[in-house]
Amino acid sequence: MTDRLAGKVALITGGASGLGANAAALMAQEGAKVVVADIAADRGKAVADKLGSAGHFVKLDVTSEDDWKAAIQETVDKYGALHVLLNSAGIGLGKTVEDITLEEWRRVHAIDLDGVFLGCKHGVAEIKKHTHKLGGSVINISSISGIIAGANMAAYNSAKAGVRLLSKSVALHCAKSGYNIRCNSVHPTFIDTPILDRYRDRFGNEVMQQKLGRQVPIGRLGRPEEVGWALVFLASDESSFMTGSEVVIDGGISAM
Repeated sequence: MTDRLAGKVALITGGASGLGANAAALMAQEGAKVVVADIAADRGKAVADKLGSAGHFVKLDVTSEDDWKAAIQETVDKYGALHVLLNSAGIGLGKTVEDITLEEWRRVHAIDLDGVFLGCKHGVAEIKKHTHKLGGSVINISSISGIIAGANMAAYNSAKAGVRLLSKSVALHCAKSGYNIRCNSVHPTFIDTPILDRYRDRFGNEVMQQKLGRQVPIGRLGRPEEVGWALVFLASDESSFMTGSEVVIDGGISAM
């Protein structure tokens, strides 16, 4: 442990699995106190329990403003502050603009975009109270699909692109307001996490790895820690001059 995040308190949504769970482990390893927030209580508690005294679980439906207020308050009650917010909760949906229903469109946007908005709104309001000694950081997980479109990703493209520009707006607001808070978005491609389980169930793991890996110039799926260490960097004061940026972790897809 190098204590890159010593003294910091982080709240991570979608912390029960995937990128959120990996980030929780790495941030705790680097000295942060971590609140694992998720709608999946059993899995979220299991992740938090593995962190020992550095971990705590809160149940959070990111589409609920009341849940957000309660989760942030519980974070401060437990650890005394909030310095880092990682908005990692999200869902995927592969449907074209003709095939998707209005209900499906709204659900994707509610979780993937509205949830990030609520986190930024209430997270910034709390983080700014605690940045006199340590800089604050809001990190929003978007996707390479927030930069590059796909024919069958209408809602997901729209929501994740929204996260990208929302992050820039939040960054400029915080800078203009004189807050010591940065806000950046992160844009992974296919990372081997449960969000790919629908492909894994359809094709089997080996075929899924091959089919998706062929779309990546590096030739394989990404590993959670290959995103996780970038998240640690953005949470730390090492990234103190970085705000309003997007971190692309896509194995070369956007270079084509």
